[in-house]
Amino acid sequence: MTPPVRNIVLTAALAMSAGFGGVWLGKAIFGPPARPPSLHQAVHEELQLSADQERRIETFEENFAARRRALELEMRAANAELAAAIREEHGYGPRVTAAVARFHVAMGRLQTETIGHVFAMREVMTPGQQAKFDDLVVTALTAAPQ
Repeated sequence: MTPPVRNIVLTAALAMSAGFGGVWLGKAIFGPPARPPSLHQAVHEELQLSADQERRIETFEENFAARRRALELEMRAANAELAAAIREEHGYGPRVTAAVARFHVAMGRLQTETIGHVFAMREVMTPGQQAKFDDLVVTALTAAPQ
């Protein structure tokens, strides 16, 4: 390779490296803050659960996931009903009122079942794990939306 070509290749390689470094540094300094782990992640990563506790909580999670999906589908159906009612009534009429109520009932059931799931998981923990878990739950419930 001739010296002028080598210099061009070297300059291009350095420029590309500097560009990648700048992007990385910019993201590290100005990028979005790291998201805290989800409650699910924190339970499994921070509480040092025994194998039996993991198995029992996994069973709770599988059962709850099925209920959560069903209630989320119910909320989506209520939203579709609401959209149709708004399209037809053009105001806060009886169909809109019924769709809003249907959504609120499903959302309330989901919240109630979520809290029941949280307490069921808590029951299989040691007192020390429960204290950490309580802190994780409080943090999850009071964290600013992302």
